[in-house]
Amino acid sequence: MPRIDACALEDIEEEDLIGFDHRGRTYAVYRLPGDEVHCTDGLCTHEQVPLEDGLVMDGIIECPRHNGRFDIRTGAAKGAPVCIDLATYPARVENGRVIVDLPD
Repeated sequence: MPRIDACALEDIEEEDLIGFDHRGRTYAVYRLPGDEVHCTDGLCTHEQVPLEDGLVMDGIIECPRHNGRFDIRTGAAKGAPVCIDLATYPARVENGRVIVDLPD
């Protein structure tokens, strides 16, 4: 898996996310309290809406269009209308940068 330097940790507010594109796909990187970082696909599985404008609270991302919810840590779909989980990817902080392992 390629290691991708997604952003600086300071680029993401706590309890928020930023989106980024890599090789034609959209991803989302989240920052939770304690500088815990996670990465998921960046589009809602319901209607492919970018999650970047969604609300993050208590480890949940809420889609900005129809309020479907996903667990940031596991990608699990948590609320209608979403029923398909988000893919997740290993993420960590190294030297103040968020590093994500993405598939080839």
